[in-house]
Amino acid sequence: MEIWINPACSKCRSALTLLDAEGADYTVRRYLEDVPSPEEIRSVLARLGLEPWDITRTGEDVAEELGVKEWPRDETARERWIEALSAHPKLIQRPIITAEDGTAVVGRTEEAVRDALSR
Repeated sequence: MEIWINPACSKCRSALTLLDAEGADYTVRRYLEDVPSPEEIRSVLARLGLEPWDITRTGEDVAEELGVKEWPRDETARERWIEALSAHPKLIQRPIITAEDGTAVVGRTEEAVRDALSR
């Protein structure tokens, strides 16, 4: 299990606290420092069953600068979104937990973290 975190994020810290309390075996990835490649983002999206716009933090300053709210949300623009997430990792929703069964969850709630633990 791997968890993509921003240490400054309270949701990330809560997820780590829960994982520790449950004795989970996991690896921390500080994705702002160890930036995921476009291929890694594609892989995580497949595991999540989501599209890049589903995990984009559109309220971030860089999102506003890029105008992502105006970008098409379809297959023709998918790579543009993925490239933006890799170039500007602050846009990636967090925390993302990859589960043992090959799936992943966005662990913003206790329920989502527990879901990842049960897989």
